[in-house]
Amino acid sequence: MAVVKIIELVGSSKKSSDDAAQQALKQAQGTLRNIRAVDVVSTGLRGDNLDEWRAHVRVAFLVESTDVD
Repeated sequence: MAVVKIIELVGSSKKSSDDAAQQALKQAQGTLRNIRAVDVVSTGLRGDNLDEWRAHVRVAFLVESTDVD
């Protein structure tokens, strides 16, 4: 039986909202295995000059089984 865990992350970028989402995914890939989906929940601009893109994403990944019976 497969179990999927979902975490939420916020990526940021000076380039674009797409790049902000990619930055969040890149960080997740550094510590998570078996990523199966990334959903962008929202995007927006932040900062004093509204010059920083942010992307709120949900990352879904398979939980590895330990098969302890």
